[in-house]
Amino acid sequence: MSNIFCKVTDQIAFVTLSNPGKLNALDVSMWTELREQFNILSLNEDLRCIILNGADGNFAAGADIEEFATVRNNISNGMFYHNNTVALALQAISDCRHPVIAAIEGICVGGGLEIACSCDIRISTPTARFGIPVNRLGFPLAPEELRGLIELTGKAVALEIVLEGRVFDALEAKDKGLLHRLSDNVPDEALTTALRIAKGAPMAARINKQLVKRLTASSAPLSEDEAHQVFAFLESNDYREGVASFLGKRSPQFTGK
Repeated sequence: MSNIFCKVTDQIAFVTLSNPGKLNALDVSMWTELREQFNILSLNEDLRCIILNGADGNFAAGADIEEFATVRNNISNGMFYHNNTVALALQAISDCRHPVIAAIEGICVGGGLEIACSCDIRISTPTARFGIPVNRLGFPLAPEELRGLIELTGKAVALEIVLEGRVFDALEAKDKGLLHRLSDNVPDEALTTALRIAKGAPMAARINKQLVKRLTASSAPLSEDEAHQVFAFLESNDYREGVASFLGKRSPQFTGK
């Protein structure tokens, strides 16, 4: 059963993504719960830091594609799914007042990598795997999901990641600016980092996080027409072929239509 687990120990919160048998892929209920948990944690004045991880040796394998037939079956549903479900969850992590550490093991691809990009510090095992292979599924990355990737890597690397759709190792992820450091024992390293943060002044940490976000240049929001054009792919044959081939465990045959 999919779930978002949360526990608070002293001044540190632990949030865990869990979807057994699906590499912690996030369904709609998990995206919603993730947003709610971070909104609640942000109001907790006693917290100093949050560690976000995945259950059973993996971070997260992105969105639960089995849901796409119902939650992304037309432009209206697709825009709501990305703008009101996924994007709001990512924003809740990014806007959380407390520092957030992504403790990454195993698979961290698609929406999993988007979640990691929304965190403040990213620590990974050397054996973890990264990427956003949406090109194989016949659709682009949604605007507010692409924004976080661009802010970390810059335009050139972000384009490389989404155009090629490769899955790459942690060393390459660190070289691309996606990771701060590697560790053979991520849980211990993440906790050590959180304790180091917790020893500092919480008000200073919160202001630093707020200022960095405020002082980072951001592009203007998309117009209504631009947003509609972005999600027009949901009516394409390539999108239907990409999802069907993934669920059918076969190679897609794209036609550009």
